[in-house]
Amino acid sequence: MIDLEENKRVLTDMKERLSSLEKTIGTVDELEKKLKELEHQTLAEGFWNDNKKSNSVLQEIKSVKAKYIGIKDIKQNIANLIEMNEFLLLENDEELSKELEKSTSKLAKDLEKLETKMLLSGKYDKNNAIITLHAGAGGTEAQDWVQMLYRMYSRWAANNGYTIKETEYLEGEEAGIKSVTAVVIGENAYGYLKGEMGVHRLVRISPFDAGGRRHTSFASVEVLPEISDDIELEINPEDLRIDTYRSSGAGGQHINKTSSAVRITHIPTNIVTSCQSERSQLQNKETAMKMLKSKLLDLKEKENKDKIEDLKGVQKEIAWGSQIRSYVFCPYTLVKDHRTGYEVGNVEAVMDGDIDGFIEAYLKKKA
Repeated sequence: MIDLEENKRVLTDMKERLSSLEKTIGTVDELEKKLKELEHQTLAEGFWNDNKKSNSVLQEIKSVKAKYIGIKDIKQNIANLIEMNEFLLLENDEELSKELEKSTSKLAKDLEKLETKMLLSGKYDKNNAIITLHAGAGGTEAQDWVQMLYRMYSRWAANNGYTIKETEYLEGEEAGIKSVTAVVIGENAYGYLKGEMGVHRLVRISPFDAGGRRHTSFASVEVLPEISDDIELEINPEDLRIDTYRSSGAGGQHINKTSSAVRITHIPTNIVTSCQSERSQLQNKETAMKMLKSKLLDLKEKENKDKIEDLKGVQKEIAWGSQIRSYVFCPYTLVKDHRTGYEVGNVEAVMDGDIDGFIEAYLKKKA
């Protein structure tokens, strides 16, 4: 049976949290006013002639509209549930009480998601994400771990309305994946996934060990924002080596065997990107170039350099001991993030894509 006084306290707390959120991103009225001003800009003469400016305004409209609808809907729902709660305190109704409890629980999750979304204020948080997974030392066991992680991120993407487009896929010799690169497409994909970058550690009884011994495996996850066309980055063509080769691998969903794959190497930094999934060599080259720009921009900002020419070579060595998260299947079940301390005992749920708790904990800690 629902505790109506406790439920009232929960709803009041949600109302206060929403009020605090409005102070940060704007009230419903303020957001509505801003949205109308932006939409009015699209009616100006010559607006569509400037692609860079029009795309920027359209992106801002999309962002403001999402905030406006989110705040407005939750505010209205809180008010409705508080009114229902007050009614039930005066006149109890078992069926209505069950509905109130269910609605309050759903609204709490919706508010938490909105709060997390509002933490995405980074320069490239709204962009698509380029995610690359590499197997560490350990052969088949590590390659199987990469496949498990890739499935986890694919499930998370599907559950949150994102789509995944593979650009490179290298199978393991016996099982699993040696490496895979994919673009997670959708608003704020990079903002949510940026905290996944690092080394992920697996502890389990290996299905590939006839002796049934416990193994520790590692995989590295790289996450970069996909750079939009309006961001200019000067790259000297003489610094690039472009190789073409025939796609090879599993075929089917991973490889288009009729197209020529493209590998681009930025010689000064030794950064390499490749694409083998598009229909033509030209498309593969464009995609690989886009990924190269993302990597160079990330390195440029990390090294705080003004010019691409000033960048140093990329360090190849990966410090496997500095894992960000451990996934333990045996002798107990636990997934723990070593940066935030957030942990979950249900490993299977995490491997099925339920990583929102880890994402939210990271974003809150960074904020």
